[in-house]
Amino acid sequence: MESGSDCCKTCRPDDNDRRAWLKGGVGACAVALLVGIGCSPELAQAALTLAQRDALTPDQIIELMKKGNERFRSGRMNPQDFLAQKRASASGQYPAAIILSCIDSRAPAEIILDIGIGETVNARVAGNVSNPDMLGSMEFACAVAGAKVILVMGHTACGAIKGAIDNVQLGNLTGLLESIKPAIEETQYEGERTSKNAGFVDAVAQSNVRYTIGAIRNISPILADLERGGKIRIVGAMYDLNNGKVNFMS
Repeated sequence: MESGSDCCKTCRPDDNDRRAWLKGGVGACAVALLVGIGCSPELAQAALTLAQRDALTPDQIIELMKKGNERFRSGRMNPQDFLAQKRASASGQYPAAIILSCIDSRAPAEIILDIGIGETVNARVAGNVSNPDMLGSMEFACAVAGAKVILVMGHTACGAIKGAIDNVQLGNLTGLLESIKPAIEETQYEGERTSKNAGFVDAVAQSNVRYTIGAIRNISPILADLERGGKIRIVGAMYDLNNGKVNFMS
């Protein structure tokens, strides 16, 4: 490209948060603009490399997720060149995080956090519950692939939560819902404790996120040791279907 204005077409100032994923907080396009040279869509949209991922701390990764959600809510999501990301990640993956979320069609983590190919490992199961298969996947993501954050993300108006509250019996779903029931018992709530009460459903969903995080720490010594050593962070969040906000839980 011959002019800085051409670069701005593909690398807008709003893209700085996206660039932070790629350069540990220093955007490739921001650097290009400062020195007066152009940058290609390949550079702008490439997947994470090992060095770029390793330059990020767990706290920085969480902050970038928050900023991605802010872009989603404002309708100013970064342009994603999925073909460039596919090519860049074909020879290896260096994800920054693994996200355990619900299968609900209204809560796709990659979209609501404005994340591209190769940036996160995404595990989805009704009610975002933990089980041996999920724990094994998390251990692979963190201990082998090098992810630094485990995000357990529930959401409002969760059908799996409602089913557990109602004691639904339906084939293999019955056993899955049993995994949620301890969270129901742990939920302190003054009011109607039924699936018709949206406030109670959401309170249980939050309890379920915390319960899942506890299960991860208690059942996986590998992940617990990584967290104790400061190599990873395990955090929870709730996604609000109404306003699109991901509320991270302390």
